[in-house]
Amino acid sequence: MTDDLAQGPATWPDVLEDVTGALETLADVLSRENEFGTLLHEVCEQVVRAVPGVEAATVALLEDGTPRTAASTDQEVAGLDEEQYSAAEGPCLEAAHSGKLVRVSLAEAQAQWPSFAKAAHEAGIGSFLSAPLMVDRQVSGAINCYSSQHHGFRELDARLLELYTAAVEAALRSARRFHQALELAEQLRAALRSRAVIDQAKGIVMAVRHIDADQAFTVLVEQSQQENTKLRDLAKRLVAGVTATPR
Repeated sequence: MTDDLAQGPATWPDVLEDVTGALETLADVLSRENEFGTLLHEVCEQVVRAVPGVEAATVALLEDGTPRTAASTDQEVAGLDEEQYSAAEGPCLEAAHSGKLVRVSLAEAQAQWPSFAKAAHEAGIGSFLSAPLMVDRQVSGAINCYSSQHHGFRELDARLLELYTAAVEAALRSARRFHQALELAEQLRAALRSRAVIDQAKGIVMAVRHIDADQAFTVLVEQSQQENTKLRDLAKRLVAGVTATPR
């Protein structure tokens, strides 16, 4: 494989401008989009822009040790990811499990992962580049790049992918924290809404039966168990029945 980091003074400014543009686009999407899957798809789209030799890309995630392709720019290369999952080997899994960047040509892949290499050859893919992706303890995997060229990805491509992946990890980490904060806030809001309606139902039971708050809560719990109904749903029904406007 040719080491061509030093390709001339015009190369680095051009490719770094591409990387910067790709990251700016990703940052813009992050500011507008809350869906994690959409963000991962944007990562795929932008890595094709950021790394000159990349023709198609995927993001593979490991969940409880099981890999899946979460986003891709092309269904055919997504199928090559699946081929690796079935064979339990390949550059994507190697990068995800080892935490190291993997850069191989088709000829090199044939010696290491013959089943995957056969499928890649049939799909017209000749070069592979995979970078480990570590977002947090729950989300990890790899960004996978594919090219029809058979000379293998260049060293420059590998360094650019590492640069892009490092920025992506930080961006996705922030997005995950934001999404988790939103989920927690919604759970708290739901809990407060449940608490409020249950307190209202307790007050109704206390007034009707002339009992204290603990006894009223016990009555509600027993009724919810008898009816196999969630306590909050029972409380909402009771409150609605009392507050409904008569016709």
